[in-house]
Amino acid sequence: MTHHLVVRVIAKMLIPFIMLFALYVQFHGDFGPGGGFQAGVIFASAFILYALVFGVETAREVAPDWVVRTGIALGGLIYGGTGVVSLFKDGNYLDYSVLKADPVAGQHIGILVIELGVGITVASVMTAIFFAFAGRQRRG
Repeated sequence: MTHHLVVRVIAKMLIPFIMLFALYVQFHGDFGPGGGFQAGVIFASAFILYALVFGVETAREVAPDWVVRTGIALGGLIYGGTGVVSLFKDGNYLDYSVLKADPVAGQHIGILVIELGVGITVASVMTAIFFAFAGRQRRG
């Protein structure tokens, strides 16, 4: 798609705003609609748009496979690690109220960290799924 100059310029202008909106959804999710899953899908859509406009191989240079795989594992570790920290603080698994002295502040911190783990995992998995399908060769 190298000959579509307008599409390339518009995509370069939109991708940072898509990522910024994903961060807004991520960190506003505990106050209103949104959260980790929605933010992860929006963030992955920025990479998918980049791949559609500039090519899959160029997108793989921006987000190499090892980064995507690390994101999948890291998000799950953040999610599970939050529960383990709760256990070490004499609470139940994923009981956020023990994360701080004030239970309300602990719940707030806990949900932000949990949603961050979900967002990282979803963005990485969606990107990996797109790369898997986009990298297939045609048969026949």
